[in-house]
Amino acid sequence: MSHSLENIANRIDAAMVYPLAKRTHLQSISDDNGGSDSGGNNSGGSEVWLKREDQQDVFSFKIRGAANRIFKLTDAEKARGVVCASAGNHAQGVALAASKSSIKSTIFMPVTTPDIKTEAVTRLGGEIRLVGDSYDAAFAGAQEFAEETGAVFIHAFDDPDVIAGQGSVAKEILAQLPNPAAIYIGVGGGGLLAGIGAYVRVHSPETKIIAVEPEGAATLKTSLEAGEPTSLNTVDGFADGVAVKRIGETTFELAQQIAPQSILVSNDEICAAVKTIFEKTRTVVEPAGALALAGLLKDTQRPTKKINGACIAIVSGANVNFDRIGHMVERAELGAGQEILFSATLPEKPGSFLKFCEALGDHAVSEFNYRYADQSTAHVLVGIKIKTPEQGAQVMDNIRAAGMEVSDLSYNRLAKEHLRHMVGGTSSAQVNEHIYSFEFPERPGALRDFLIGLDGRWNISLFHYRNHGASSGQVLCGFQIPDGNADALQASLQRTGFAMRDETNNPATQMFLKATTLESQNE
Repeated sequence: MSHSLENIANRIDAAMVYPLAKRTHLQSISDDNGGSDSGGNNSGGSEVWLKREDQQDVFSFKIRGAANRIFKLTDAEKARGVVCASAGNHAQGVALAASKSSIKSTIFMPVTTPDIKTEAVTRLGGEIRLVGDSYDAAFAGAQEFAEETGAVFIHAFDDPDVIAGQGSVAKEILAQLPNPAAIYIGVGGGGLLAGIGAYVRVHSPETKIIAVEPEGAATLKTSLEAGEPTSLNTVDGFADGVAVKRIGETTFELAQQIAPQSILVSNDEICAAVKTIFEKTRTVVEPAGALALAGLLKDTQRPTKKINGACIAIVSGANVNFDRIGHMVERAELGAGQEILFSATLPEKPGSFLKFCEALGDHAVSEFNYRYADQSTAHVLVGIKIKTPEQGAQVMDNIRAAGMEVSDLSYNRLAKEHLRHMVGGTSSAQVNEHIYSFEFPERPGALRDFLIGLDGRWNISLFHYRNHGASSGQVLCGFQIPDGNADALQASLQRTGFAMRDETNNPATQMFLKATTLESQNE
């Protein structure tokens, strides 16, 4: 069924979201001098506002769509109960709306769903079914349940009533601050973008609509470029609230009509936005909740980008595990451009370390990692605090001027995820060794399944893993292949089914782990 923007805008005007949803605050975070924040981010002189959907009772805008869809059920539909699939926020909205209407709700969630979300759903009256490692598996389970039982399936985003409920955010914004210059919206399945975009295009057509997605989960941008909804091959689950493999059919159709500008942001930039929100509001939001602000800050910092007037970022949610906060803090300063991470090669002779420290100047050192490797050189991994990118470049120039090699690793994922937390040295075994990074689902038995998949053929020479409280974990693993058959190793690893990347030739690997192959030894 085709939907026009005018049709969705009319549905939004008739949406039944109150009193279950709150009319949330529109909060200014601009400084008196024009918008520079204390975390080092600068909005380029634009007036910055946050639409605080984290203030909802379920800490997310998702209550709006769930409420509107469930409040419009017929008595016969209510008697059948409702079912949904969700990684957390939609589940809480459905559970609360169903409970308030005395309707039975069954919620399918991935096994990897954080406890803070499953416990909240249970507390709100939902019956949880944990299925699979991903949203897709939970979605399939929920649809099968709906077919078997007759329960009404409440889609998380691809439903006009859900979209209309989410779009009530735009109606509030225009009542609170008419004709804003731009609205930045985080995108996963596209429901929030479709609702807000439709209402704003109809009632404030001069307002710019900017869709913000993580670099590793750009389902909207990929689909718009393809001209049709397109599934991603892999999805980065860091911002789990928007980690959707495929945008909805209805939301895509509306997105094409809305024609938003598109911005992709890194995980580090998302963490920097989390920090900015905390410093401005003393609230810790989830990564997806800070996605829109990350896009706003990135967009307005561009030298050629000037937006005169109010820029609004939707803070979409604050359902974050406590144990994820440390990881976000760790990456925030890199994302804000307040820290650089680099490697340097120092000669193993007296006075080298002093010369190196002198090259750092007065910059505070955030970390320093070193382990003796051989008699000629030493490799160090260093993080320092900076205020501008130019300062970081100057420090590295100073190190080079002192006769030492230096490489910027601020954007090297392996260095940030693993090396800065590892203590060890190079492999001394005279056999081929290859290094791979993997993404594991955070569920019981995942490591066992991985090792079974390797069938005991390969000797593991390196293993590093840290739990960040996310739905997936990052693992670095080294394998010895004495017969030199790298293709056989690759085929064996692919059979595990886990997303992986060959890191053997990563500059950070070569600098600190030296996964030396027999081929390189013979050169």
